[in-house]
Amino acid sequence: MLNLDPRTIYLLAGFMGGLMSVVLFFLRRSFPPTIKGLTEWTAAPAIMFVSILLLGARDAIPNFFSVVVANLALLAGLALLYFGSQRFLGRPRSVRLWSGLILAAAPVLVWYSQIEPHYGKRLLVVSFLIALLSASHARLLMRYGTRSFATYLTVASLLIQAGVQALRFVSAFDMPADGTLFTLSPAQTLLVTTYTFCLLMVTIGVVLMATDRLRTEFEHLASHDSLTGALTRRALLESCERELERCQRKSHVMSLLMMDLDHFKAINDSHGHLTGDRVLIDFVARVTELLRRPDRFGRFGGEEFVALLPETSLEEARIVAERIRADIASTSVQPWCTVSIGAATSSAADATVDALLARADEALYQAKAAGRNCVRTAA
Repeated sequence: MLNLDPRTIYLLAGFMGGLMSVVLFFLRRSFPPTIKGLTEWTAAPAIMFVSILLLGARDAIPNFFSVVVANLALLAGLALLYFGSQRFLGRPRSVRLWSGLILAAAPVLVWYSQIEPHYGKRLLVVSFLIALLSASHARLLMRYGTRSFATYLTVASLLIQAGVQALRFVSAFDMPADGTLFTLSPAQTLLVTTYTFCLLMVTIGVVLMATDRLRTEFEHLASHDSLTGALTRRALLESCERELERCQRKSHVMSLLMMDLDHFKAINDSHGHLTGDRVLIDFVARVTELLRRPDRFGRFGGEEFVALLPETSLEEARIVAERIRADIASTSVQPWCTVSIGAATSSAADATVDALLARADEALYQAKAAGRNCVRTAA
């Protein structure tokens, strides 16, 4: 491997990067717009592909293009990868900082390639910026990325890349003025091979991170109501089944709150369905804030919702239900709406979730019969 031509290694890596850019382009077209950063991730390998083609054409084209433009394009591509990760993770982009650093490197590269050619001094600037950019990118993913294989692969590749560039930075102090990127030596070939391999792995890593995010979004859509964000009826019932089984094994109790928005049909008829949708969204947001982290809240159908309260007695469930009822009744958002709630707690007689739901539904019926905007508990 150490006898491979560095120019060939660069060109092969550039070709693979170009293919990854094409893959990302088609992925971007099929991914939902909620997944950010794909535009930057798509453009970055394409720019680096152009950069590596220019680097590979050293001595065949003017040095201004094979040195200055090629290195600036390489830095711009790496920066775009970083910006894409910042958007992907919902973090502010540091465009001004890195654009400024890359632009500041331009006159240095021009000077040491066109006016006073010196390979070692050019290498000092480029390797320092790549090492700093790679380390910053890795730190971003470690701090804000998900704990997944894709993230670990990308972080590891970026750290190795930063380490390789740090070694090149140190070695640049002893580089002669007439040195070249494609000097055939075991150390140079190993560094170039490691760097280009890591660059390819980073590109693969961001593709995997994007597909992981897509899978997560699909899983969320499958288990959450598209309008309100509450759990779907199926997902809620599955949670109830698991919790009831746990209660029966450990002799614990769980409670259900069956909620129904009062006179919701009148809101749809008087104000329109868009306003009705806004009322539902606001209701779910307010109730979610009042529930604990282990609690589960789902849309049972239409304007009817169910809250699962693990490890909660009937009296505790009544207190939670009353807190929800009072909060909804106190809202100043128009159109004004109230909620009726029925509460039931699991018992030995509840062999199934359906039986527990039936008792909560009966308590809800009693609340509506009592004039609505109140809480009733199942006996």
